[in-house]
Amino acid sequence: MENLFAYGTLMCEDIMLDVSGCNLAHLQGTLRGYRRRAVKGEHYPAIVSDERSAVEGVVYRGVPDSAWCRLDAFEGEMYARHAVEVELSDGTMLLADTYVVVPAFLDRLDSSDWDLTGFLRDGKARFQANYRG
Repeated sequence: MENLFAYGTLMCEDIMLDVSGCNLAHLQGTLRGYRRRAVKGEHYPAIVSDERSAVEGVVYRGVPDSAWCRLDAFEGEMYARHAVEVELSDGTMLLADTYVVVPAFLDRLDSSDWDLTGFLRDGKARFQANYRG
């Protein structure tokens, strides 16, 4: 897969650059059939299947193999990469990979949705200070 749908911390271009080692073009997109939830005690979210919900995010285009290795390591054992169809702002559907929480970690999710605005205001600086690469 050459496209990544990012719905959390990786929506921030500077964090994506730090994690992937790449500065990639991106588009706004919506992933239907999933819900974005906060992870207890963390600044990042996870998504779970939910046919009544949709998640706003960005699609990074042309992700090289070297970046996928880094992204997989960043996401760790809590997430598995899944192929999904993302709707772009013009209505076009695009295939992309995204990271979905694995069932063994569902108990780590909060019942509340994760909020990008709150992350940018309250969590981004702390997240970046703690990220070790």
